[in-house]
Amino acid sequence: MPILEVGDLITHYLTMQGSVEAVSGITFTVDEGQTFGLAGESGCGKTTAALSIMGLLPSNGRIIGGEIILDGEDLLRKDERELKEVRWKKVSIVFQGAMNALNPVINVGEQIAEVILEKEEVTKAEAWGRVRELFELVELEASRVRDFPHEFSGGMRQRVMIAMALACYPKLVISDEPVTALDVIVQNQILDLMKNLQKKLNLSQILITHDLSVIAETCEKVGIMYAGKLVEYADVEPIFKRPLHPYTSALIGAYPSIVGEKRTLKFIPGAPPNLINPPKGCRFHPRCPYAKKICGREEPEYLEKEAGHFVACHFIDELRDILSLEDG
Repeated sequence: MPILEVGDLITHYLTMQGSVEAVSGITFTVDEGQTFGLAGESGCGKTTAALSIMGLLPSNGRIIGGEIILDGEDLLRKDERELKEVRWKKVSIVFQGAMNALNPVINVGEQIAEVILEKEEVTKAEAWGRVRELFELVELEASRVRDFPHEFSGGMRQRVMIAMALACYPKLVISDEPVTALDVIVQNQILDLMKNLQKKLNLSQILITHDLSVIAETCEKVGIMYAGKLVEYADVEPIFKRPLHPYTSALIGAYPSIVGEKRTLKFIPGAPPNLINPPKGCRFHPRCPYAKKICGREEPEYLEKEAGHFVACHFIDELRDILSLEDG
């Protein structure tokens, strides 16, 4: 059963140069107890999608259309006061860069207790008791709740941020690049922690990352974003075994594999487009090695080509075997 349903979401930023089409009609669901991955290069709209769900867009951000249904409630019909009741209790977020997200002059326990005291009718003693429980839940020593952010390592600060996100026991947690700044050993520890918490708390998660190896390790379903649009959406296994979009195939090919024969890594020439004036037709066509004239004229339909596997490309059937062969 879906805990979150995002339908045809459109989010723009108003700038002096024009309107930035940061998110252009994306649709996806997150089921209860599921981890959904949102992947793509920087600047493709992943974080904007998360901020739209949270109602935390900057002052120049505007949700132009679509719907965001969280646990049966349409968040786009709520005002700021009503959204404050939803944040932390039903949905919370772990931001990238824990050192920047934590207040350096307040001990970490106080920062978590502040959330609990503001959102729930509990005593100060009860709030601090929950802080200690949360520390143990994320595998930190409860004796360190009075320590300051600079006294923790990067991985420990990230655990503090996860504890803060869980402070009011939300149903959905959004993690925006939660392990990007960490070394690979600590990354693995944090990812294992997140998987264990998902099982223990029946937690639903959205994991935003540019790292497809993280998606493969932690997620059940994945959406691939490019230039504000979802270009492919499916369960994780078919995405990695049989990608149907050239962009997905190129992203997978850019990562080394520890199984199978050695192969030359791919790279995607160029960069994502300026979304003030995105390309006509398929937005990936200027960088796509398979593009034809129609790709620059007409936007491809977003179609369900296999059960639960959606893709937007003019040449899905023609490229199906080529992309699977190249990634095999």
